[in-house]
Amino acid sequence: MLITLTTDFGLKDAFVGIMKGVIARINSEVRVIDLTHGIPEQDILAGALTLRHSVAYFPSGTIHVAVIDPGVGSARRPLLIETNGIFFIGPDNGVLSLAVGDSTGAQIVQLTNPAYHLQPTSATFHGRDIFAPAAAYLSRGVPPSEFGEKLDGFVKLVLPKVAHMGSTLAGEIIYRDKFGNLFTNIEQHDLTGLTSERIEVVLADLHIQGLTANYAAAGAGEFVAVLNSWGFLEIALNKGNAAERLGAKVGDKVKITFAD
Repeated sequence: MLITLTTDFGLKDAFVGIMKGVIARINSEVRVIDLTHGIPEQDILAGALTLRHSVAYFPSGTIHVAVIDPGVGSARRPLLIETNGIFFIGPDNGVLSLAVGDSTGAQIVQLTNPAYHLQPTSATFHGRDIFAPAAAYLSRGVPPSEFGEKLDGFVKLVLPKVAHMGSTLAGEIIYRDKFGNLFTNIEQHDLTGLTSERIEVVLADLHIQGLTANYAAAGAGEFVAVLNSWGFLEIALNKGNAAERLGAKVGDKVKITFAD
């Protein structure tokens, strides 16, 4: 069995190592994989997108722990969700929701049983005291129902919708990766039936004519629009950082126009 960890903790502090230590004390045999600890601080949507586009590459039975938790210690609920043989553990703030997807048939449990918490339980580090222990005990075969009370639902994120207006699509930037590539909410299916050469991508004063198959299709220092590995339309700068060059950020509007 595997446990993955996705956090915004970074690697400067000891938080990640401590979570791994807690897991090892409870189950020294389970394998722990760092999915990423580079989620931007408190960026729930970035964490949710990262998890959503990663879980398909792990085997059934994997336990995914996501801790992007600006509401730690508040009334937000700590959750364990099982769906289609995959387990998700984290705060009820939407970070798990995109990966869980359609929750029909999902088993949702609030992690309220103190027997599976570290004691005393900190109000500021549930990754250590609630989420890591839950993952470790689950990996040892403790059934989900033992961790707390059953729930009927959880907080769900909704990606901003793409507006279709005649010969124009209106979207926005929803994610920026380490390289400064800008992911939009415009997906491959939004472009079905359109000829890539006749598409123009507009971000502020930037106009990109056509889609390319890869970054290298443009010269160094030139902007490209590609359909990336997550299936989103992406604006990138070959051998450069598009976000820094453009001063672009999540939420900026992107428009696609196309000729009939």
